[in-house]
Amino acid sequence: MNPALRSVLWTVSVAFGLWFLTFAVPSGNYWLKLCLSASVLAVLGLKLSGKERTCLFPSKRRHLWVGFFSALLLYGVFWAGRQLSFWMFPFASREVSNIYANKAQLDPLAIGLLLFFVMGPAEEIYWHGYVQRTLSRYLGPARGLLFTTAIYALVHISAWNGMLLLAAAVCGLFWGWLYQHEQSLTPVMISHSVWDVLIFILFPMN
Repeated sequence: MNPALRSVLWTVSVAFGLWFLTFAVPSGNYWLKLCLSASVLAVLGLKLSGKERTCLFPSKRRHLWVGFFSALLLYGVFWAGRQLSFWMFPFASREVSNIYANKAQLDPLAIGLLLFFVMGPAEEIYWHGYVQRTLSRYLGPARGLLFTTAIYALVHISAWNGMLLLAAAVCGLFWGWLYQHEQSLTPVMISHSVWDVLIFILFPMN
């Protein structure tokens, strides 16, 4: 196996382990564990990217509004999906409520700051700046996007929450496509960070 693909595989194994500790192990603060796990993956992704890490963040003036309005668009998709899923699936309301159950562990302002400045950027650096970029190089852009989306969704399996898995798949595909289209993490990190704050703090859907 190609050494670069082997590196992706072992870091993905680390991701599954970290997300298991975050979701399945009750001890510790959920938000701090989540941000620490994402940060570890981001550091690994940057380290393994080598000199290419300098090419991950090209910025253009339009990236600010692309990131902001794409977050609004994704929030709209989730709002529509919430109405549909609550109508179709009896378990949807309970599982969505479970996603928000950990909000009591930390002050909302602290959660918002962690999501905006740590969680959003760190996840994008690892999942799309490293995993998707590497897989796309060896498997092609389409398969790289789809494989990254599938892995990103499955890494949440330890939460045992079908709605969370579906949400992760939608987000992974959306931000993966945005990264592929823009070839820059800058608008994707903005989009992820803004969306996190919208859906968890400002306008939650539970």
